[in-house]
Amino acid sequence: MIIKGEATVVKHTGSHYMLACLPDMDLFPAVLRGKMRLKGNSSTNPVAVGDKVAFEADVPEDMNGHEGVTPENPAVITRVLPRKNYVIRKSTNLSRQAHVIAANIDRAFIIATIDFPQVKLPFLDRILVTCEVYNIPATIVLNKVDLYRESHAEMLEAFRAIYEGAGYPVMEVSALTGEGVDALRDACRGSVSLFSGVSGVGKSSLIKALDPSLDPRVGKISEAHLQGRHTTTFYEMYGLSCGGFIVDTPGLRGFGIVDVAREEIALYFPEMLKVSEGCRFAPCTHTHEPGCAVKEAVEAGEISYERYSSYLGMLDDETKYR
Repeated sequence: MIIKGEATVVKHTGSHYMLACLPDMDLFPAVLRGKMRLKGNSSTNPVAVGDKVAFEADVPEDMNGHEGVTPENPAVITRVLPRKNYVIRKSTNLSRQAHVIAANIDRAFIIATIDFPQVKLPFLDRILVTCEVYNIPATIVLNKVDLYRESHAEMLEAFRAIYEGAGYPVMEVSALTGEGVDALRDACRGSVSLFSGVSGVGKSSLIKALDPSLDPRVGKISEAHLQGRHTTTFYEMYGLSCGGFIVDTPGLRGFGIVDVAREEIALYFPEMLKVSEGCRFAPCTHTHEPGCAVKEAVEAGEISYERYSSYLGMLDDETKYR
C-alpha cells in the first residue's frame, strides 16, 4: 500500500534523513528519490533540516501511519516544498560549493564567546549578513559569561557597543550556571530557531540547559588550539518541551557569503544602510568615493570600525573569488 504525505526534515546524516509531521516528533526514516535537485539551486545538499517535503512510502496493508516505514524500508522524498527562507554558506572562500545549513527558520541565534574560543568578528558578520539577505531576525548569544565577565569586562562592553549599535540584540548567558537561560528559552518558545556558531562555543550544552530532557552531544575545548572539537557531526532539529524547535548545526570553521553581488553587500549592514542615503554618489561602494556618508560615520564613531573592516573584507572576498 502506497501512502503519501508531507513532513519536515528534522535530521540529516549524509544521504539519510529523518522526517516528522510537526509538532509531533515521531520520527521516521527517508531517502531522496534518484538525483533530485532543487530547481535553480547549486548547493551541495538539495534537502536541508527544516525543509517541508512531500514523501511516499510503500507499507504493508495492515500497517497504520508510518509503522511500516523502517530503515530497511524508508520513505522516499519526492519533492521539496517552497521555502520561506534558508541559511546558506560556502565552506571556504576558495570553494564555489555552497551548503544550505537550515531552511524555514523563524529566528537565528548566533552563539559566540568573548574568549575560549575568542570571538572572530568577520566570521560573525558574515553570518549576520546572510541572515539579513534572507530576512531572518538574528540575536547574538554570548555564552560562558561566567568565565569572562570580570576578566574581560572591557572587551564585553566593547562587543555589546559594536553589535547593539548595529541593531542586533545581545544576550548574555551561561549554560553552566543557568544565567540568562530562562530568557533564551522564552525567546525560543513557539518558533523554529537556528543555533549556529564556531566549534567550542557551547551550543550543545546550551541546548541541554534549555531542556534537560534533550541529549545533544557535548564536547570539550582543545587546549592546544583553543577551539572546540566538532561534537555535532550532523544537522538536527530538537523539540523543546516548552514549545518550539531548535536546529542544531555542526561547529563552523568558515562562512563564505553566497549569491550576494559585491555592490549589494552594504545593503545588509543595517547601520550602513541607515546613513548611505547621505552619500554624494549612488551607487557608492563606501571605499574611495568623496562625500561618502558611511565613511564619515565610521570616522565619527557612529559606525564601528570593526564592522566596516568586515565589510571591506567581504568586498575583497568578492574580488578574489568570484
